[in-house]
Amino acid sequence: MKKILLSSAFLAAACAAPSAFAQCIGSDSLSHCTDDNGNSYTVQRIGSTTYLNGSNAGTGSSWNQTSQTLGNTTFHNGTDADGNSWNGTSQTIGNTTFHNGTDSDGNPYSKTCTQYGCY
Repeated sequence: MKKILLSSAFLAAACAAPSAFAQCIGSDSLSHCTDDNGNSYTVQRIGSTTYLNGSNAGTGSSWNQTSQTLGNTTFHNGTDADGNSWNGTSQTIGNTTFHNGTDSDGNPYSKTCTQYGCY
């Protein structure tokens, strides 16, 4: 069993404090995870694409995310628990990662992260 950090919004997790640590069982290609906030996740990796499907049994909410990496850029898209879609890209150049996209409320975002933090 391995511990990984999961968040319903990958991009937020890339620079923000983690909301929960997930315990996962399975393989690198298919895992089932649960966290201390009542969420469960299925993570499937096929080549350069990762599929995340999450749910909370207590609230009945569910969400999903797909991420595909091409070279130094990862393209993300998903649907939040309210059914709103979001999308973004994460591009790493050297020790800096640039996150850009539109959140599930339709607002654009842009964040730059280095080993010293995000701004």
